[in-house]
Amino acid sequence: MRALMTMGLVAALAVSVMAQAPAPTVELKVGDTAPDFTLHASDGKNYKLSDFRGKKAVVVAWFPKAFTQGCTIECKSLAANGDKIRKYDVAYFMASVDPLEGEQGNAAFAKAQGADFPLLSDPDKSVATKYGVLSGRGFANRWTFYIDKTGKIAHIDKAVKPETSAEDMIARLGSLKVPTVQ
Repeated sequence: MRALMTMGLVAALAVSVMAQAPAPTVELKVGDTAPDFTLHASDGKNYKLSDFRGKKAVVVAWFPKAFTQGCTIECKSLAANGDKIRKYDVAYFMASVDPLEGEQGNAAFAKAQGADFPLLSDPDKSVATKYGVLSGRGFANRWTFYIDKTGKIAHIDKAVKPETSAEDMIARLGSLKVPTVQ
């Protein structure tokens, strides 16, 4: 009887642990179609990835948390070099699972950093999950996705350096032969 109770307890514990296990992580790779999304942005607009298909390349730079050191450095780097990035025919965004509104939201973060590009908010974490960027702590990993005009992933940078993020993005856009604006 004691062995039966122990087995029942172990089975119940195993079911409980499995129920709390995170969903399997998506592993996107170069050549995959980028998951579509519609997200609210710091400029008050909604952006839908598929609206850019056939028109221009898109860069989505995921970041962990607004107003943190590395994210502030990355945002300032992109804002300071926006004129160079915009020489390419590309729409570019930073994105996080932070809310859009509030003192610590992406709208306030964009304003505080002088971002001249939209910051996307994914507070329900559904898009971060589709992109496989959601960490075990519930924040997005600092990964940048380069999506070509056809909607395919052209490159994934999983080693983003906040200090040189703009320069690295500019170099990558060049190496991917993203057309420049005339």
